[in-house]
Amino acid sequence: MLAGGGTAAVSAAATTTTSTTSTTAASTTAVSASAVGVSREKAIEIAKKRVPGARVTEVEREREHGHRTWKVELRKGQREYEVYVSRSTGKIVKFESEWDDD
Repeated sequence: MLAGGGTAAVSAAATTTTSTTSTTAASTTAVSASAVGVSREKAIEIAKKRVPGARVTEVEREREHGHRTWKVELRKGQREYEVYVSRSTGKIVKFESEWDDD
């Protein structure tokens, strides 16, 4: 009778350990995904919403106003645009527009 009870206790402990491991793995994945922040592709999407119909000419990482940003350069007609998107929040922290002199 003790052997059967001992087996049941081991099985329950193994199940609990597996369940805890799964929860921990899921939590780690969630933290890793949120730590990534705004992707290059998402920054392009945000910039294109700000300047509809423009084409992206360059994307690079920069620091602007104390924020780590994606600098997305766009062109539409004779105008050039620079949209600085925060890599942590996805908010536009700076926007510039100028006529192309070329």
